[in-house]
Amino acid sequence: MTVGPLLKRWRAARGLSQLALSAESAVSLRHLSFIETGRSSPSRAMVLRLAEVLDVPLRERNTLLLAAGFAPAYQESALDGPELAVVRDALGAILAQQEPYPALVIDRDWNIRHTNTAAERFFAFLRAGHETPVPGPPNVLRRMFHPDGVREHVQNWPDVCEALVRRVRREAVGGATDERAQHILREVLAYPGVPASLRSLDVTVPVLPVVPIWYARDGRRLGYFSTVTTLGTAQDVTLQELRIECFFPMDDTTRDHARALAR
Repeated sequence: MTVGPLLKRWRAARGLSQLALSAESAVSLRHLSFIETGRSSPSRAMVLRLAEVLDVPLRERNTLLLAAGFAPAYQESALDGPELAVVRDALGAILAQQEPYPALVIDRDWNIRHTNTAAERFFAFLRAGHETPVPGPPNVLRRMFHPDGVREHVQNWPDVCEALVRRVRREAVGGATDERAQHILREVLAYPGVPASLRSLDVTVPVLPVVPIWYARDGRRLGYFSTVTTLGTAQDVTLQELRIECFFPMDDTTRDHARALAR
């Protein structure tokens, strides 16, 4: 696809008219129209200006530049590479600070890239006695939806999974999730026991700001809610797509259990 239709798609995703985008980007309405229809080829600077106004993720900004005939502007570094050593140290400090409560780093596709020891301990507690592993690399969606994951221990599993599906699909509308994450979502929605209704959720319905997860195991009822942090002003594709999810206990029972696991 050429750059014009791609920009038009992003403008529609952001709910902006041509007039509104023209005003916000200081580009004439006529020129903007010509770019979208392919009658005019934008410069590299113009592509980047429009992408900035449209808040296009860095990965897709590179796609826009390639579609316009220019080289990508943003690097995609390996998280385990030497150039991101300082970032890994920072992530490690954040995860360690969350002890004795779970925390993990996930990427754009919901793959788990790093965890603190509290997360490892808690997942091992939930998985004790399970011999069949969850297929594929560690992934939040697979762990929550797969029959061999943690779902049998989640008391409010339907509510949690509905919230996860809404989150993935809302991010997809905003352009923060690509086809790889959509592929994972289709995979987990096809698992046995997953309600068919989750495949046709209305993403316009507001999502609760806090969705607690209540686990039950060995006679204990344990509750956590989570917060998600991103790295501000990231200029690397990999860094922009990282999410740090920290879990906090809902009650004293959960708090005491986390501290006991840490001993």
